Amino acid sequence: MARKLKTYQTSVGFFDMAIAAPSMKAALEAWGAKSNLFHQGFASEVDDPEIVAATMSRPGVVLRRPVGSNGPFRQDADLPDDLSGPEVKSKPKRQRAKPVKRPARKVDDKASRKAALAYEREQKQRESERRKQQAARAKERERREQAVAKAEAAIEQARQDHQERTSRIDVERAALEKRSQAEDQRWEKLKGKLDIALRRARG
Repeated sequence: MARKLKTYQTSVGFFDMAIAAPSMKAALEAWGAKSNLFHQGFASEVDDPEIVAATMSRPGVVLRRPVGSNGPFRQDADLPDDLSGPEVKSKPKRQRAKPVKRPARKVDDKASRKAALAYEREQKQRESERRKQQAARAKERERREQAVAKAEAAIEQARQDHQERTSRIDVERAALEKRSQAEDQRWEKLKGKLDIALRRARG
């Protein structure tokens, strides 16, 4: 079941802000607050019928009005009227100077062609520089790829060498094990004969 919405209000910068949210935490998140404005006394739950009606008509949307005013909360609110202060408001408004009509300047064909050629040269120079940079990047990429391929080939060769050495060691180990077993059998057989001879000698 959805949680019941409440209306919360605070002031940030040039605006009073209000929102219908399920909790103070949700209101703080919607306002983008970095601290708990409620604990600091800068925000509170409100029950003003007009504010509640406005926020409930747009739940979850931050509504604003110029700070300190009693106007309606809206999604897009104007800045306060007295933002500039009385000292600025007392100054007379400057009238915009009327543009002076000047006769159309005749374009010098020679200068125009010169500028076009200069622009074209600049474009070609930039294009040439771009191709040089691309070639340098391609060369560097190729160098890296070759270095990586060389390193990978070296690793693969070392792995194969290791496997070959391990295989030879395994073969040698099996041969030694076989020789060891044969030696044990020879010794047991010889020891048996010698024991019999010893017993006979003792009578």
